[in-house]
Amino acid sequence: MSLAIVYSRAKIGVSAPLVTVEVHLSNGLPCFSIVGLPEASVREARDRVRSAILNSNFEFPSKKITVNLAPADLPKEGGRFDLAIAIGILAASEQVPTTLLTQYEFYGELALSGEIRTIMGVLPAALAASEQGRHIIVPASNQHELSLIATEQHKIADQLLQVTAFLHGQHALDFAKADGELAGKEYLDLQDVVGQGLAKTALEVAAAGSHNLLFIGPPGTGKTMLASRLPSILPLLTLEQGLEVAAVHSTSGLDVSMTDWLLPPFRAPHHSSSAVALVGGGSNPRPGDISLAHHGVLFLDELTEFDRKVLDSLREPMESGEVLISRAAGKALFPAKFQLVAALNPSPCGEVGEHSRSTPEQILKYLSKLSGPFLDRFDLTIDVPRLPQGSMSQPSVKGESSEQVRHRVIAARQRMIERSNCANAYLSNKQVDKYCQITQPDNEFLEHVIEKLHLSMRAYHRILKVARTLADLQAVEHITRTHLAQALAYRAMDKLLASLNKSKY
Repeated sequence: MSLAIVYSRAKIGVSAPLVTVEVHLSNGLPCFSIVGLPEASVREARDRVRSAILNSNFEFPSKKITVNLAPADLPKEGGRFDLAIAIGILAASEQVPTTLLTQYEFYGELALSGEIRTIMGVLPAALAASEQGRHIIVPASNQHELSLIATEQHKIADQLLQVTAFLHGQHALDFAKADGELAGKEYLDLQDVVGQGLAKTALEVAAAGSHNLLFIGPPGTGKTMLASRLPSILPLLTLEQGLEVAAVHSTSGLDVSMTDWLLPPFRAPHHSSSAVALVGGGSNPRPGDISLAHHGVLFLDELTEFDRKVLDSLREPMESGEVLISRAAGKALFPAKFQLVAALNPSPCGEVGEHSRSTPEQILKYLSKLSGPFLDRFDLTIDVPRLPQGSMSQPSVKGESSEQVRHRVIAARQRMIERSNCANAYLSNKQVDKYCQITQPDNEFLEHVIEKLHLSMRAYHRILKVARTLADLQAVEHITRTHLAQALAYRAMDKLLASLNKSKY
């Protein structure tokens, strides 16, 4: 047989489109060509595959070898097609049988010795292959990702010889085994934060409803401490959410472990990060921090130090829950349903009020680094003041632990899932009208406050969502005036800007 067809998959964003590897042997001057829009790393497979076949004690055909990676208009990159090309050459030269080639897809970069090396993006490929009713053979070093899919049909191998022996029916390949049981990650505990009762309550509300949260306060008041403890009170991911997160991390080449794959991710990029690092991009688009924080938390410390254009690039993903990266070579869609938590100082000197060395004009200029539409996307903005005198010298009175708060958060989140199948922060406008109903007097009260603070309709809906979360935490069916007043109390930035504008004139 001079023609063999082997299946593999490319890596485009977090998707894994099918690539058919067609290998044809013909008479003529011996040569080896690869067609089908291969990049340099794929074209270099010619030397890797030839050496791997020879060092595995097979005969490399002295014929004209043509390898076509179809479809021809899909860009191919990396060494992930090496194993499929090698198997195709051996099958076309009748050195291995073809009976199992239609049932399996092959992934792996070959060393010159025939060893199969790690590749990126195994998990999306495995999920896509399962949907098509095929199984996959991948490097043994990728088994920690493959073990997330509970099946013994997907196989792992260390050497090209193992794969060929399996195709001959002479050797049984191992299946991916879990590298450990799900274990709780040791997060920082909420008990470590002294005082700041209002901020702790707001953190609980944000965790329960998945609301975006902004801490405002002088340096050293505990803003970063509070934000870093948010993961300790969040519920675990569902199996479906965990696989989505693991697929993004697999595509990025990050480690995916069976021990913590259901824990919400937490990303805290430096304020010097570019828009590409934060949102994603590049000539071959790769996910940014917002996609790596999918179904988790993105923490931006020293918010005003970020470039304004970088922050504004977050506005659309925060609303849509995904980001589309368009380049000349094609488009890539990445998931980006993240919870944004940020911290900033209220002025250039870090203080406001009688202790501030900055004028209202200087403070407004400093805060103007943040656009109004961007600030409008925070559900809660909380003032984190300095602790009163004597707080540190008094005997330490520990507050609630993260575990105690987490139980209430999980109970409230369960009520939301049963009612609307999502956290309150993700309610659509129709769902807000249905599940966040308030009485006519309460609505007039809310509209009066909205008009006084010059808030948008988006802010109106976000206040209702926060009030709904407060009611869920208290296991109350209907939103009351108390819930609305408490939700309005979590609007520190609006009040700060209003007071600065008043002082300015």
